[in-house]
Amino acid sequence: MSQLAFGRHLAARVVFSGIQPTGVPHIGNYIGALKQWVDLQRDEASSTKLMYCVVDLHAITTKQDPVQLRLRKREVLASLLAVGIDPDRSTVFYQSSVPAHSELMWILACTASVGYLSRMTQWKTKLNISGVSGLSDKSVGTNLKLGLFSYPVLQAADILVHRATHVPVGDDQKQHLEFARECVTNFNSAYGDHLVHPETITPPAKRVMSLAQPTTKMSKSHKSDRSRILLSDSPQEIRTKISYALTDSLPGISYDPKERPGISNLLEICSIFDAAGRDVNNLANECADMQPRVFKEFVSDTIISGLDGVRDRYLDLMKRSDNYLAKVEEHGAERARQSAQETMDIVKSAIGF
Repeated sequence: MSQLAFGRHLAARVVFSGIQPTGVPHIGNYIGALKQWVDLQRDEASSTKLMYCVVDLHAITTKQDPVQLRLRKREVLASLLAVGIDPDRSTVFYQSSVPAHSELMWILACTASVGYLSRMTQWKTKLNISGVSGLSDKSVGTNLKLGLFSYPVLQAADILVHRATHVPVGDDQKQHLEFARECVTNFNSAYGDHLVHPETITPPAKRVMSLAQPTTKMSKSHKSDRSRILLSDSPQEIRTKISYALTDSLPGISYDPKERPGISNLLEICSIFDAAGRDVNNLANECADMQPRVFKEFVSDTIISGLDGVRDRYLDLMKRSDNYLAKVEEHGAERARQSAQETMDIVKSAIGF
């Protein structure tokens, strides 16, 4: 492909985002990312390329059971379709189905700074060590594997191999997008102006906090299943989890994230799923005189209504016997391979391959 043809491809917006294959997403994943992915299908021009990737290569930075990993990938894919991702409008695929992700990672690694990577927080968080720790610290030792350390290079390759112009990221991922831009600068400085500097799309929603520990982000790593609501949870499971949500003993309902994190978290969740579109302050005023039990019933009803149909669609997709999910993924992977190949042709030519 000529440079001129490549330039014409860049005229359109390309949005890329990924999700870990940890099984059925929880409502924090939905509010923080998946809902936005669905909205982009409606709000973006038809010329915008939307690419959503299940990042299974990233998953193996920690040891995975092969059977469980395959199942969790299917669960995530089914969940994406269940919440409204249209595989005809959006390109949905497994990261490992597109070898160019790994190939570009190696090329980027040859110009990436070890010093920059050593300051990244991802590997320190995974190893549960201090943010000021460095490669020379004994606490790092043999526990740090190359895959975990170079994780941000693969993240950069995920974005850059599809010439993404925009990437939806939360606060905890901004450092990684900055590193991706650093990789673009390093490569372009060495080989010419070929890779694209991606821009940030900031999600409008706040982080959803744990139901069991409302001062921390909702996560599957929490030991209690009641700390999170999965998209596949039944209405009764949602009611049970909300009923056990940690709140406080103060009278009434009010929005005060610092003093009342549990109640405030439930109000924020409720505002996202509220069919009337009321914000947290309006909801707090309307619920001000409710008893906690009644308020939790109201929150449960709102979430159940907001997720109406998602669980049924997910279960139907998982039960289908016609390999539908595999066909959807292969269709998306083929489109993603074509997208990546356009970039790799130019990158290889620039390098001299």
